[in-house]
Amino acid sequence: MTDPDPKPPRRPRYPGTHPRRFEQKYKELAPEKYPELVEHVRERGMTPAGQHVPILVEEVLAVLAPRPGERGVDCTLGYGGHARRFLERLAPEGTLLGLDVDPLELEKTEARLRALGFGPDALVVRRTNFAGLGAAVFGLGWSDGADFVFADLGVSSMQIDDPSRGFTFKADGPLDMRMHPGKGLSAAEWLARTTREELERALVEHADEPHAERLASALWLHNHELTTTRALVEAVRRALPPRLDEEETTSSIRRVFQALRIQVNDEFGALEALLRQLPACVRPGGRAALLTFHSGEDRRVKHAFAAGVRDGVWSEVNDEVVRASAEERRANPRSAPAKLRWVRRGGAPA
Repeated sequence: MTDPDPKPPRRPRYPGTHPRRFEQKYKELAPEKYPELVEHVRERGMTPAGQHVPILVEEVLAVLAPRPGERGVDCTLGYGGHARRFLERLAPEGTLLGLDVDPLELEKTEARLRALGFGPDALVVRRTNFAGLGAAVFGLGWSDGADFVFADLGVSSMQIDDPSRGFTFKADGPLDMRMHPGKGLSAAEWLARTTREELERALVEHADEPHAERLASALWLHNHELTTTRALVEAVRRALPPRLDEEETTSSIRRVFQALRIQVNDEFGALEALLRQLPACVRPGGRAALLTFHSGEDRRVKHAFAAGVRDGVWSEVNDEVVRASAEERRANPRSAPAKLRWVRRGGAPA
């Protein structure tokens, strides 16, 4: 005889008083059920598991100045923190186009925003990275572009913190790093196929790694063995000069992971495509703002915006980069490297 009301299986226990692994943080991963715990985690200057705290929100809103009835584009929908504030400002009758290449997080974020009451007229979602900005904008019939375009070029905390995605060196997992899992080569596959010269170039161009030559030679000799994040971390540690202290070693590990992530996802290629398309996607009087998180991104954005001003594409650009306040950096340490740059098109709004 079967039990008519079987009890749900108990969750596996974790050792100690606090969960350490990502998949054990049950309450943080269910914020709607445990809002007090989530707020407590944020008050400690930490990002709750599976979530992302948006950066420079008020500064972005001040620059882009979304107004009711306008058209906007969020090129990096992510967890939806910036998008939610845009949608609130665009209502009623405005529309936000949200883009994101990550199919796993995009579905969750769209469901979260729909549950807040933002229907298909207010929010249109497309699965693409920001290199597809023009196709997405013009595909909606916005032939003269949008009133504002925003892109947050940082990797979302949901991706960084989940070991199964392979972005973090703080926990073991498959060495993947793809924003779109299942599309293209994983980091492990790229390492197994690349040349020593290509690996060194990636470490230099994508991360300014001072030990690029030494690391490339050592990692390439064992490239077929580097299938997990822990294996890569240990290989980098063995390859670095023994005189380095722990802080210097950790910095090199972080740069190696950054270089591989940028390579696997062609992040600089996508950014350059975005910058080429951006002017045509912004209406007269419109605004664009980009958040960058490392020198390679910021350098490309800065030079493209300056060239656009010289060529008359943009009528105004910020003279000083906007950074997170000391208060925001304390509350959210991941905001520390963020830089906000913005431009404005000339002419009267449509």
